[in-house]
Amino acid sequence: MPVPATAETILTMQRWWLFTVRGVFAVLFGVAALVWPGLTLLALIILWGAYTFFDGAMTLYLTLTHKEWPRWALGLIGALGLVTGLIALFWPGITATALLLLIAVWAIVTGVLQIVDGIRLRKVMTNEWFYVVTGALTVLLGVILVVNPAAGAMAFVITIGVFAILWGVVLVLFSLRLKRLDGGLVRPARRV
Repeated sequence: MPVPATAETILTMQRWWLFTVRGVFAVLFGVAALVWPGLTLLALIILWGAYTFFDGAMTLYLTLTHKEWPRWALGLIGALGLVTGLIALFWPGITATALLLLIAVWAIVTGVLQIVDGIRLRKVMTNEWFYVVTGALTVLLGVILVVNPAAGAMAFVITIGVFAILWGVVLVLFSLRLKRLDGGLVRPARRV
């Protein structure tokens, strides 16, 4: 049975590709981190900063074009991504421990907000668990980094790489679900 939808829900479903783009970039970042584990920490910081900045910008774009879900959550995720990315890009010489804690805070806050957003999606769609899983993986990464901030650069690269691949795959799966939902929505009548 088709799900009734508002104009904003339809607009979100039509922007499913933004989640795909975010997922693909996460997978590419993860693969790069695993294929070249000998990268210097400076290069990894710059790569991670660019990725986080891009992800934050895409999330802010979603916030500005989306009015139905609580915009504050998406806006906070986007702003955290932009700020964290800029810090990593402009101060790449920070220590590995400081970067790990910075990433941990970003991951925990972003993950919790994604879980909250995913739970709210239950009103609009089924299988919203894709986004909840993304949030849970993000929180898990943050907790791992807080528990062991003195981990070596190699463990850091592997942890971040595996996380990014898993997160990217879940985001792509979520985007495909959004794309399929777009065809099953009942469009509201246009006002004349």
